Amino acid sequence: MTKALDLCDIQGNVVRAYGRFGFPIARYLLLNVSNGWGGRAWLTEMIPYVTNSATWGTGPDDAKRPVATLNIAINHAGLSALELPLESLNSFSTEFSMGMKQRKDITGDIGASGPEHWDPVWNEDDEHKTVHILLTLNAITPHALENQYQWVTKKIEDSKSAVTLLGGHKGPNGQLLPYQEAHVIFENGLPTAKEHFGYTDGIGDPYFEGIQDARTRVEGRGKQMSDGTWQPLATGEFLHGHLDEAREYPPAAAPILLSRNGTYLVYRKLHQNVASFDALLAREGATYPGGAELMAAKFVGRWRDNGAPLVNAPDAMSKLKWDADFAKASADEKDAMLSDFTYDNDMSGARCPLSGHMRRVNPRASLEIKAGTCPGQFLRNEGAFDTPGALANRRRILRRGLPYGDSTQRDSDQGDHGVIMMMLNADIGRQYEFVQQQWVNYGNDFREANDKDVILGNRSKHLPNSVIHQVDPEGDTPPRFVRNIPLLVETRGGDYFFVPSLTALRLIARGLIDPT
Repeated sequence: MTKALDLCDIQGNVVRAYGRFGFPIARYLLLNVSNGWGGRAWLTEMIPYVTNSATWGTGPDDAKRPVATLNIAINHAGLSALELPLESLNSFSTEFSMGMKQRKDITGDIGASGPEHWDPVWNEDDEHKTVHILLTLNAITPHALENQYQWVTKKIEDSKSAVTLLGGHKGPNGQLLPYQEAHVIFENGLPTAKEHFGYTDGIGDPYFEGIQDARTRVEGRGKQMSDGTWQPLATGEFLHGHLDEAREYPPAAAPILLSRNGTYLVYRKLHQNVASFDALLAREGATYPGGAELMAAKFVGRWRDNGAPLVNAPDAMSKLKWDADFAKASADEKDAMLSDFTYDNDMSGARCPLSGHMRRVNPRASLEIKAGTCPGQFLRNEGAFDTPGALANRRRILRRGLPYGDSTQRDSDQGDHGVIMMMLNADIGRQYEFVQQQWVNYGNDFREANDKDVILGNRSKHLPNSVIHQVDPEGDTPPRFVRNIPLLVETRGGDYFFVPSLTALRLIARGLIDPT
């Protein structure tokens, strides 16, 4: 029997993707701590207002749904500024201790995505302007967000410069702002789940043990079992102090009270080159038998309008039937249609290409392969591991964040439009960095050599990349070569943060962390 999580001890953005719960707007604030005592005093004042993961509702054990949320994450330099003991600081992972800038050769943040091109807030050398703390504010209305922001800035002012709000986030027309704004994209006055390339996003977030979510959502979002059913992933893939998929405790900082129920947060500001994307899609779609929309679906593995997976709707005719079934399905049935699938019948990539973004970042069991009976045919090697998809289960990541900016003017890559991507995982190296380096920027595991993920791959502006769209190995249609893919996404800032539990925040604030 799965042990229930202490939801009141876990910060709310770990268990809950706020955007899906009716919080369409956000502001992300970066802070500096100038002295440890003052910083801890400020943290003490803030802790009672930190949003936890308790279930929202009207029942006797439910918490009241807030109009705005507040969550706190701290990077390694911030923990040092708050005067954690050296032994505890040294017990954090190497990736977290180094920070994202120093890991740029691993993450592919070079060239146009290099730190020298990031927003000014990330490139301050002054120790009093160095990023230490990330505050995330989400709200249900602009008014609630503004009130939350004003309250937070007043708390910062009351610290008497022990904590300062850092400016330097690039906004519209290059203006520098004291925060990073983010919001869902609206169409015809209604909020959508779209991002600036037009894809329906936020589908298939992992389902893990102890999560207080509808059990029906585990299909396709947990781990596939040998009998074809789905079970929740181990909690330790996402939270320290809990067993992971290897039935081990993930490496964590000492003491256990500092790390338990905490996790690492990868914050990335990703600028989207919408004009380059539109031009690529128009060029390739003009000569593609399925047209531009099927080509767009091939880039990601899902149709743009509603997220229909290509493995179940590989062409226009099957998509029409899928749409009709989707329209009359219940909410739970729709979630299953979007998430409950495998690549068992598409191991060669004829439906969803091996280069498809969705397949790259969550290949499910499609990496466990054996050769088929005809050239180019591959089948899943059933029984290769105790659990189908065991390789991918160790790389799963919780995704948070929202789009930012406006892309209604799409004739240029310049402008203010992209995604604030926040990813939560228990092991930055094994999860986020592995996926980013090995599956996004290399293609070896997908039998694609150096071909990169079409959407997120970091390619030189002067050396465009290519990918192959596979076809049925028993058919007569030749594969499609998509050449001269431009750089579609550029990193504009980011770092690695630790999201402490409420218990750990209190210990940090009181100076009671004792690694002995």
